[in-house]
Amino acid sequence: MDFFMNNILNIVCYLPLAGMILIMLMKRENENAIRWVANITAFIGFIVSIPLLTAFYNPRFINANGFRFVYEHSWIPQIGANYKVGIDGISMLLVLLTTLLGSIAVLSSWTAIKDRVKEYYAFLLLLQTGMIGVFISLDFLVFYVFWEVMLVPMYFLIGVWGGPRKLYAAIKFFLYTLTGSVLMLVGILAIYFYQHDIAGIYSFDILAFQKLGFPTDLQFWVFLAFFVGFAIKVPMFPFHTWLPDAHVEAPTAGSVILAGVLLKMGTYGFVRFSLPMFPWATMHFIKPLLILCLIGIIYGGLVAMMQKDMKSLVAYSSVSHLGFVMLGVFAATPVALQGGILQMLNHGISTGALFLIVGVVYERRHTRLISDYGGLSHIMPVYATIFLVMTLSSIGMPGLNGFIGEFFILQGTFAAPGLWIYAALAVIGIVLGAAYMLWLYQRVMFGKLEKEENKALPDLNLREVVTFVPLIILAFWIGIYPTYFTKYLDEPVHAIVERVRADYFKTKNAEIPQLPANSQAAESK
Repeated sequence: MDFFMNNILNIVCYLPLAGMILIMLMKRENENAIRWVANITAFIGFIVSIPLLTAFYNPRFINANGFRFVYEHSWIPQIGANYKVGIDGISMLLVLLTTLLGSIAVLSSWTAIKDRVKEYYAFLLLLQTGMIGVFISLDFLVFYVFWEVMLVPMYFLIGVWGGPRKLYAAIKFFLYTLTGSVLMLVGILAIYFYQHDIAGIYSFDILAFQKLGFPTDLQFWVFLAFFVGFAIKVPMFPFHTWLPDAHVEAPTAGSVILAGVLLKMGTYGFVRFSLPMFPWATMHFIKPLLILCLIGIIYGGLVAMMQKDMKSLVAYSSVSHLGFVMLGVFAATPVALQGGILQMLNHGISTGALFLIVGVVYERRHTRLISDYGGLSHIMPVYATIFLVMTLSSIGMPGLNGFIGEFFILQGTFAAPGLWIYAALAVIGIVLGAAYMLWLYQRVMFGKLEKEENKALPDLNLREVVTFVPLIILAFWIGIYPTYFTKYLDEPVHAIVERVRADYFKTKNAEIPQLPANSQAAESK
């Protein structure tokens, strides 16, 4: 047990890779066996990640920096690179989201993928390792390697198993992400050499960088380099154009992973690196950043409302929802930042479920046009019920997860000095979200069942129901009792906010103002 707990992050990260290797050794003709191996691997991957939650507060696994389950080993000593991994409350929740959605994505592919089954599951499991590695890395070179690793399998999942325009979407995704990655690498090297000039050592240690403190001119340029890399991955307006194409053309499992986890790598990057490492630059650009968030929220909602394709509608809704996430992140108050991180999880749950919902009817009818449906609630009552729950989750109905995240973001942004106008305008996005999601549900589920092709559609089978059950449970759990999740965020969020405020006002040679009373009260909770 000691060996397992001391190496738990490595086990969680590389178990999917082991499954991929096993699949690659199997004969291509044994498709059912390959499916079983992939599903068992993904399910065990989720099970072995649960102790991260249950042992999170065990003092045996907490280091001096507050990170848990830290594992470090010398990797490339000539350049100061160490294999170092660890988690805090933020990354722990994202790792659990990744292992859960990964197992669901694998299970949802059982009947959807009929060609190149061996390669498909191998890439899906390799992608899982890459995503987990990003969230647990505490060394910048390790982080960058995992960041690039996840790019390759996602490219092939879209380019081989995607829709009619799959090559265009895959190449666009690859080029956008690679461009951001290269700029981010330039930023990493800039602070790497700056650290050597100041401290006389070469190191890629992320925690050391966060303690170092960078001059404003360096922060300015490195923040911009990181911003492009993370903003493309989120994606923030105007870097969002690759997302709808990738979502529409990707297979269902690819869309679930893309929306549920890959986009969170961008938002995670802002929280983990931009805020604590470049606080002055973050606050210097605060108004342009918040304006971009508002444009994304409103623009994404308006464009989503005009879509004729269900998958395209859900894709543009992601642009709007992630604008809310970034609004909470850049507001940089304890409540808003906590809400932004919580909304990362909520978006993965609700939007991942919505892509599964679209995939169910697409697998039966091979069309995603909204006009090709209508009245499905008459013949698919279980499907209609799950669709309704996840629709209400997406629009932020009280009692479900989306409401808590949006409320935290708006309340925390209102509390930030001078930012109330951005919170007020962001409410437009909530109204638009309710409009396009309820209109979608009404057109697909209600009305007369007129089209002959739809009259014999079967309702959800047991396997399909199983893919939705954990997401529904989480939607209600977070909506009714969010404290269970937010308690893991209190410590890292408080540390990040204090770092941003202290460094920014120190640079400005000004006294640090007190947070509004409601923010402090919320923080103390």
